[in-house]
Amino acid sequence: MQAPPIAVQPPPQAAQPAGIARDPSRYYTPKQMQGRPLIRVALLLPFNSSRADVRALSTSLYNAAQLALFEFDNPNILLIPKATGGSAIGAQTAATEAVQEGADLILGPLFAEEVSAVAPVARGVNVPVVAFSTDITVAGNGVYLLSFQPAADVNRVVDYAMLQGMTKFAALFPQNDYGNRVRAVFEEAVSARAGHIVTEESYSGSPDGMTGPVQRLANYGGRHGALLAKRAELKAAGDTQGLKDLEKRDTIGDLGYQAVFVPEGGARLRALAPLLPYYDIDPRKVKYLGTGLWDDPSLQREPSLEGAWYPAPPPEAHEQFVARYTRVYGATPPRIASLAYDAVSLAVALSAKPEGERFTVETLTEPDGFAGVDGIFRFLPEGRTERGLAIMEMHGSGATVVDPAPTSFGVPPSL
Repeated sequence: MQAPPIAVQPPPQAAQPAGIARDPSRYYTPKQMQGRPLIRVALLLPFNSSRADVRALSTSLYNAAQLALFEFDNPNILLIPKATGGSAIGAQTAATEAVQEGADLILGPLFAEEVSAVAPVARGVNVPVVAFSTDITVAGNGVYLLSFQPAADVNRVVDYAMLQGMTKFAALFPQNDYGNRVRAVFEEAVSARAGHIVTEESYSGSPDGMTGPVQRLANYGGRHGALLAKRAELKAAGDTQGLKDLEKRDTIGDLGYQAVFVPEGGARLRALAPLLPYYDIDPRKVKYLGTGLWDDPSLQREPSLEGAWYPAPPPEAHEQFVARYTRVYGATPPRIASLAYDAVSLAVALSAKPEGERFTVETLTEPDGFAGVDGIFRFLPEGRTERGLAIMEMHGSGATVVDPAPTSFGVPPSL
């Protein structure tokens, strides 16, 4: 799974929009769809970003949206794509065009600053926004975040670890916005469940910036020093068997925690993970825990992650989505492409309701939620998304489910 988009300060900020008049006679209607009771759904993405990776991601999200539209085949749904440029001003302009063209619902945009700029435009004409940002500070007041949010990942994996008897934790956080957000959620999650964080460290993205924090987390200096002292003691006592037993050891002494939480993904996790066993954070004694960023097939080839746990949507439906996408477009979609598929699927499902009931607050926050290719989900009144996540265990042959995702929401939303 790709790292969630991180909010950055846009230069410059978009101005607050003036009131927008909606004229049904000017709503966008293709010639082949004239005469139909159209339901217009805008899709706002940074197709024209200056970054090639963002443009490619936008295309994949659009492809997934088109796939859902084709598979659910509602002839009255009109998907209106709009390019945001990846900026607040570009997103505001795209949203203004979309609502003037009659959008009943806005899907996207992708980045937090874009969502902040779109929200007042949409709110002014009572059009809800289902965005893909992970930053919960931009949710609410008509904005719902259909994304893989760090809080859901953290709470799920901490819950499961503590149910397995683990109460003492360590953590390694990246020095970025995502790391700061996850740290706050992790500390709250462990504290709320009467657990204890024994030690935590943060690291920069460079290999040199990872080594020191891992050594400190492992108390490597102290434990290595204890080994040298023990060897000297055994040598003085003439205990050759004791010395032989310690021949291949680098440290002695157990760590004071049962699990280590590593919210990282991709190439940086592949660089970081091998350092843990190298500095004697033994995966046979300490369980490695991750987030949804670990839901990445390339990480299965990392031996140091064997047996580690991480939260993820139930894999079966997503794997089927990937197979269909690959068959149609000839490429494997990025992990978050399914968000666009589920967003369009939701729009199509709700379009069956009578006009005036389709995209209301009551409909969007239905307590029973919805089912998508990433499992069940529901929007909470403040705009966050609650998901039914599985716990996966990492193996070289492929991740396996060790605790299935729920298939329904049996309790009221947690606020």
